[in-house]
Amino acid sequence: MDFHLVPRGEDRNYTGFLTKTIVYTSSLIVFLASFGLTISSIVVPKWISYHSGSSGIAYSYGLHRRCSSLTNTCESFPQREDCHDGDRYFCSMWRSVGFLMSFAVVLEGMSLVAFLIILSGGKRLRESGWKVLSLLILLSVIVQACSTSIVAYLNDNEPRFFVGWKLDESWIYCTVSWCVSLFCAVALIFSVRVLPSEGGYELIPDHS
Repeated sequence: MDFHLVPRGEDRNYTGFLTKTIVYTSSLIVFLASFGLTISSIVVPKWISYHSGSSGIAYSYGLHRRCSSLTNTCESFPQREDCHDGDRYFCSMWRSVGFLMSFAVVLEGMSLVAFLIILSGGKRLRESGWKVLSLLILLSVIVQACSTSIVAYLNDNEPRFFVGWKLDESWIYCTVSWCVSLFCAVALIFSVRVLPSEGGYELIPDHS
């Protein structure tokens, strides 16, 4: 019995297209939530905070602002006077976190563009675009994970953060963000690799 290669049916082509489109669209929705958390972690100045229940005094450090309940204002941080002598190490580390988070936003922005290009493209992009897309997402995960690790280290080891200081909501936003992004990347890689290819050829027996 001989076999011949023939194009797969249109119904199978359509099913493969529809399935991959659903996967990319679902991943995009999840990733948008992660991107929103990343932006929130940068905007909200509460990576590390202190609150005294008895006196009601509260302080908080954001990536670019420092806030105090005594003045009810927030000021730019770190400033030049915050980066002298023994504070230079802390200042450098804190600015590095700010740079890393800005880089993470760039990577996530590129990931969003990649999502849109893949969804608006043809079969070839849906079949191979996940490689670049997942790489961009994983890079943003690594950058954000490094940022949260550095801030956690400073909270535990920096003398200015004594008993009572704690990691606050912005740190949590960032942690949840990179965890969601990691899940999105892994789910995308797994789904696209196990799904059948769109179109192509299949073997059918020749009874002649």
